[in-house]
Amino acid sequence: MGIARLEGLLAWEAEIAAAERDARAFAEQFPWLPAAERENLERAYAADRLRYAEEVVDRAVERCRRLAARYRSECRRICARWAALCLSVTLAAALFAVVPAALRG
Repeated sequence: MGIARLEGLLAWEAEIAAAERDARAFAEQFPWLPAAERENLERAYAADRLRYAEEVVDRAVERCRRLAARYRSECRRICARWAALCLSVTLAAALFAVVPAALRG
């Protein structure tokens, strides 16, 4: 497992723990509810928060993919321009070296 993947897994586990902690704190605001209903409220709160967090992560991943594709394309374009420039300079240098010799002799 790569470092980035492990880091992502740890971040998600931390998000789960935070969602559960916050859900408990939210449910504690309703002490008059029976314990079973407070537990249901906690589960619903945590599930909603994790669903939202997953949507945020999915949007970020998609944005990263789009940016990576754009940057790869831009890099290819820049590399092609540099290759064309280097080839042009090389050909010009070769012509400047050959033409005077051909004219002299």
